[in-house]
Amino acid sequence: MVEKTPILDFLTYFFLIMGIVIVGFPIIYAGIASTLPLEKVSMVPMPLVPGDQFFVNMKAAWTRGDLGTQLINSLIMASGITLGKISVSMLGAFSIVYFDYRMRTVAFVTVFCTLMLPVEVRILPTYEMAANVFGPLQPLWDMLHLNSVVSWFAGNDIEVSLNWSLLDSHTGLILPLVASATCTFLFRQFFLTVPEELCEAAKMDGASPMTFFRKVLFPLSKTNIAALVVIEFVYGWNQYLWPLLITTNPKMQTAVIGLQNLIPLADDLPEWNIALAGALIVMLPPIVVVLAMQKWFVKGLVDSEK
Repeated sequence: MVEKTPILDFLTYFFLIMGIVIVGFPIIYAGIASTLPLEKVSMVPMPLVPGDQFFVNMKAAWTRGDLGTQLINSLIMASGITLGKISVSMLGAFSIVYFDYRMRTVAFVTVFCTLMLPVEVRILPTYEMAANVFGPLQPLWDMLHLNSVVSWFAGNDIEVSLNWSLLDSHTGLILPLVASATCTFLFRQFFLTVPEELCEAAKMDGASPMTFFRKVLFPLSKTNIAALVVIEFVYGWNQYLWPLLITTNPKMQTAVIGLQNLIPLADDLPEWNIALAGALIVMLPPIVVVLAMQKWFVKGLVDSEK
């Protein structure tokens, strides 16, 4: 029996439309501002009627901000973080659920506790690690006097310094952000719902653990992977603090960092039309990913059929 509630339906749609307007108004405002010339953007209040300078402002934002190179860097960073998080998390959850070894519960709890330590909290040790990956090994190298051993074999007085810097590199942008307790937890919870009979059948057929992972668990996890691809891609694309610290070369900056080059300073012309045009360009790739994978994203979050 379907009960008709016109008043409740009206209130539901009213608040839904109001929520859409409130959330979407900044984007609409930025879109209108990107079509206006400087004199109209500087007016208070700014007119909410679109102008005819959209492509002119877009071209200026693209050129001034060097957005072509920065979009490529952001795409590499977001894609690498997404692929790395899902790969590492799937293998970690597979190990925790399907391998019986000591302290595996402690290992999972340890991984889960990293949720309390976001990048902003551990930014100093993470930066120190990225500046020199082999830095923690240098005291051990000196304590064992391995320089003397190398010098003895080489026949010369050689001083070896362990140094591998990830600064101003795509590896440095991606690698420190690959670990994900959230993805590990979600994959672990899903793997626990997979019937044990599938694992037993795979063992009886002589399948190795990785064969079972590749041919059984991975296909069953596609909807979960699709949902996490959207979440982690947007997460990687919107990173600001870590790329700001690790990149000093303008050619390695990401698009989100590059937007600051378009923001007018105190003594500059208030060309917010160009800055907001650049913001629309930077917003476009994650919007495309979300729209392209919307069906899989919703299915991965709410579908109960496994």
